[in-house]
Amino acid sequence: MSAAALVLSASFVHAAPPPKAALPAGVVAVTTVEGIAEYRLPNGLQILLVPDESKPTTTVNVTYRVGSRHESYGETGMAHLLEHLLFKGTPTTRNVMAEFSRRGLRANGTTWFDRTNYFASFAASDDNLRWYLSWQADAMVNSLIARRDLDSEMTVVRNEMEMGENSPSGALFQKTMAVMYDWHAYGKDTIGARADVENVDIPRLQAFYRRYYQPDNATLIVTGRFDVAKTLGWITQSFGKIPRPKRVLEPTYTLDPAQDGERTVTLRRTGGAPMVFTGFHVAPGASADFAAASLLAGILGDAPAGRLHKRLVEGKLAASSFGVAFGLAEPGVLFTGIELAPGQDVEAARAAMLATLDGVAAEPITAEELERARVKWLNGWEKGFSDPQAVGIELSEAISRGDWRLFFVERDQVEKLTVEDLNRVARQVLLRDNRTVGTYLPTENPQRAPTPARVDVAALVKDYRGRAQLAQAESFEATPANLDRRTQVSALQSGLKVALLPKSTRGGAVQARLRLHFGTGKALEGQETVASVVAEMLDKGGAGMTRQQIADRFDALRAQVGFNANGQDLDVAIVTVREHLPAAVALVGRLLREPAFPADALDEVKRQWATAIENQKQEPAALIANALARHGNPYPRGDLRYAPSFEEMADDVAKVDAAQLAAFHRRFYSAAAGEFSAVGDFDAEAVQRALVVAFADWRAPADGAQAYERLPQPRVEVAPAAFKLQTPDKQNANLRTALALPVSDRDADYPALLMANYLFGGSTSSRLWTRVRETEGLSYDVRSTIDWSRIEQNSTWSVSAIFAPQNRAKVEAAVMAELDKARREGFNQAEFEAGRKGLLNTLRLQRAQDPVVAGQLASNLYLGRTFAFSQQVDDRISALTLEQVNAALRKYLDPSRWSIAWGGDFKEGN
Repeated sequence: MSAAALVLSASFVHAAPPPKAALPAGVVAVTTVEGIAEYRLPNGLQILLVPDESKPTTTVNVTYRVGSRHESYGETGMAHLLEHLLFKGTPTTRNVMAEFSRRGLRANGTTWFDRTNYFASFAASDDNLRWYLSWQADAMVNSLIARRDLDSEMTVVRNEMEMGENSPSGALFQKTMAVMYDWHAYGKDTIGARADVENVDIPRLQAFYRRYYQPDNATLIVTGRFDVAKTLGWITQSFGKIPRPKRVLEPTYTLDPAQDGERTVTLRRTGGAPMVFTGFHVAPGASADFAAASLLAGILGDAPAGRLHKRLVEGKLAASSFGVAFGLAEPGVLFTGIELAPGQDVEAARAAMLATLDGVAAEPITAEELERARVKWLNGWEKGFSDPQAVGIELSEAISRGDWRLFFVERDQVEKLTVEDLNRVARQVLLRDNRTVGTYLPTENPQRAPTPARVDVAALVKDYRGRAQLAQAESFEATPANLDRRTQVSALQSGLKVALLPKSTRGGAVQARLRLHFGTGKALEGQETVASVVAEMLDKGGAGMTRQQIADRFDALRAQVGFNANGQDLDVAIVTVREHLPAAVALVGRLLREPAFPADALDEVKRQWATAIENQKQEPAALIANALARHGNPYPRGDLRYAPSFEEMADDVAKVDAAQLAAFHRRFYSAAAGEFSAVGDFDAEAVQRALVVAFADWRAPADGAQAYERLPQPRVEVAPAAFKLQTPDKQNANLRTALALPVSDRDADYPALLMANYLFGGSTSSRLWTRVRETEGLSYDVRSTIDWSRIEQNSTWSVSAIFAPQNRAKVEAAVMAELDKARREGFNQAEFEAGRKGLLNTLRLQRAQDPVVAGQLASNLYLGRTFAFSQQVDDRISALTLEQVNAALRKYLDPSRWSIAWGGDFKEGN
């Protein structure tokens, strides 16, 4: 028995066995680990049930153990193509996307090297759960995989491919992976070779589907709120009738030998910022050595403690750094990378990067570095395990590595990792001859990493039981009335308004928001960039603590905290757990009141912002958004409502200094105007006490009282215009329109216009989606949205799409044709009724998400609302007539008044 197996066997002694309750005929209870129960059907289907009553939502995930690794020569992209075609329906369910929309399901699928998964989240409902299970069973063996569907979807798949090609970092990753692997399929991008995708043979694709889409190659995961007994019965009814396949899946056996020399690849494209990546071969994801590699990636690339960050970013040789390891079924990769700001020397940065990586052997990883990385990793693991929607996705990745219990095994491996093991792995992996970078460096003395080997996953997880099951949370109904009934509203002496909604959650998770408002339009003239940088700097030093001490303290509190400023508002988002929320609030309060604005951190922030702005200059989406924002903007430079050019943005960032930040903070920051909200598992009295200590006496800024007066945002009527912006070497193009509407969410027309937009382009059963995406296959993403104003009658309607540049005319024609048809003929009764049900289900699903509720509570405090307003909206939607919706469409959504912009590499004639 291996050392790992000995460790595992010691953990199983006290684990509870699977439930003994009567099961449907043929269902076998296999094992239970920490609240996750495994069952099997006679046909081989593996079932994982993760019941959680804390939120009124259910998530279903079906994972097939097939990805791009299983594709043969000429088949690259097949796994991904099947992911698309499965949504094209079966003989009994042709328009599955429309059914998703009608039922309010948030559904998607993803493909990766070792697996393909399909998932949906929805408001807990026996009807939706039973239907989705039956559809998944139908899709498993009855999907059409037809030539006509492939032909209509082909441009969409190409568009997705082109979208990835637009990203320099994504393209560089793909090129580096291709150079790293000689024979293994991990060197082939999941989306596939264009030639393979465009010339795929339908019989061959159907054979691939029949081979891998079978119950003995799948795991069905149900998480969230559901009745276990009913669900097992429905699963048996839907999946149990599928026969066990007679074919045998042969294991893959191709492995690359140890790399025998440093490899290089150079990618040259227009636009973006310089980057350097390095890739190293590491052990499979099931190996304890991969757990070491995963922490090693963070120790090298994280900010602010990572070695690359310390040596290069703080040394002003690069703008940012990263490190990541991919846990795969077979030997995987560890990546590190840096991005450079304009003017920084690529050769100098690359040399310093490689010296830092090579130097780990002479400067071993310390116990402090290991512990910091371990805490960060475990916090992320616990966050995923405590989220009933995320845990299914996490289990899917473990399944792709060999077994779902690896989800817990990796946690155990991380906890047991020693600094000696970590440095051993670093010495074995961080070798010059095991590395692929942007240049080739020949060597006289090659160094070899250990030959990669598979892990016997079955032996590793045999009889694994894990730890005690998490306590079940309460069954909480997220109705507007219940949200209001459970919310405790108060105010501090400073003026800060407070809304607390305590309820038990899985893992004691809690979401909190703090919003502070400051200044007047006049007082803030020319200060928008300074305000944004102040917010960015709040966790970079303050309250007598260094940036690293702040980061370490938040990690110790299992807290993720983000600071962001926009105009006159500061927004602080806090995600933590029950026992740490008061301390997290206390630390946020100290950072807000006692910032340090260290010069080195400010220089780093400015370089990163300059890099981001430089990248945006060649991104189609950013360029057209900026053009539309600037068109007809009547405000002078310095006004908060002014839309700056990219050059003006860069100039504003360059001029910011620490003295300006300190002066801004002294003049504007206080808790005199603002809101705090929290939703989840917390002690309300303890949180209230923490808020009083942190904010109750903060009635005015340090320089004296400064009134807050919201700057009006009146609607500005602008002349229609068209913009065609060239972005050379960008294979994905963007379309966007903008139309200012004289309406707010308070108006009588709000529900009808909300419904009209939903039917036209706001869902996957909408007119736009059906025509442009499903029927003509021109775009991977096409939609219409309304950015609703909560105060002034100044909302913005927009239509957006991505597409191949040569399809611009077709996309525009399809959009205009559908809008013209909708305005002339209106929507019909059937689509109206189906759309109304889908929209109401979508709104209910949103109210079941704690982050959404936390944000809405803060907004309600600001606007003087309660969730009764949401109920009124639901009631008004329920009472709508088709005539009202069609009238709103014709009244407001007029393309003759909009401005339209295209961005892309458009050739002559396109």
